[in-house]
Amino acid sequence: MAAITRHLANRTPSISSLARRCLSSTLPSETNNCHAPPYSSFNLKPRVPPPEDLKDKHVQWVFLGCPGVGKGTYASRLSNLIGVPHIATGDLLREQLASSTSLSSQLSETVKQGQLVSDEVIISLLSKRLAGGEAKGESGFILDGFPRTVKQAEILEGVTEIDLVINLKLREDVLLEKCLGRRICSQCGGNFNIASVNINAENGSPGIIMAPLLPPADCMSKLTTRSDDTEVVVKERLRIYNEMSRPVEEFYRIRGKLLEFDLPGGIPESWPKLLQALNLDDYEDKRPATV
Repeated sequence: MAAITRHLANRTPSISSLARRCLSSTLPSETNNCHAPPYSSFNLKPRVPPPEDLKDKHVQWVFLGCPGVGKGTYASRLSNLIGVPHIATGDLLREQLASSTSLSSQLSETVKQGQLVSDEVIISLLSKRLAGGEAKGESGFILDGFPRTVKQAEILEGVTEIDLVINLKLREDVLLEKCLGRRICSQCGGNFNIASVNINAENGSPGIIMAPLLPPADCMSKLTTRSDDTEVVVKERLRIYNEMSRPVEEFYRIRGKLLEFDLPGGIPESWPKLLQALNLDDYEDKRPATV
């Protein structure tokens, strides 16, 4: 990517070398800061770029949120709308798991236990993906699933400038139901969800309705469940997220880059409101006329 290449040339020799320096340091994370400004006691409001800023497709955004919140769904939709690549570390890991290497067997055990993959592995996979995209002339990106720790956020900040961080939020009981309802078609690879969420409003909290995302008839008999989508593993992933990734939200909040977005329901209810929050509600209508 041109944008990343410029940063690499001016600030650091390579993603991998920066990652090695940061990850090999024995200093605590508070002092192991790769070009990150000091924490402050006040929060800044994020700058959401106007639609005209997207014409050069140099968007460099990050999606945060608990497992199962829909980061991949909305990041993919925005990727198609804006015309920048959607890079999901979960997909990079699944590609690695499907390979026949010693690393894939180690990763398999980690994933089954609901544990987070090490920074070293994530940085290595992401470095290769960014380098490959740059070689193909990609410009900009939307990251999904990275960073998950403050250390990862510091490494990323030392490599390139993140414009905006979108933090998707959803009630934990809904997240659990959604994760347990995820299905994959073993034939076409399509992702679906059989969960039907209908929670009434109570104690001042709004109700939430999410219709299932059902597959076409010829996929119905070929649905499979991810091995890590069990109640025990999902709850463990949520616990780990709350423990390790919540500080990442604060990392970006104090830098004025965090946009909090509470999902009001399923895609039909949430997508238009997300576009509005990102100043893209008119962009979708105008895009066909300018392509």
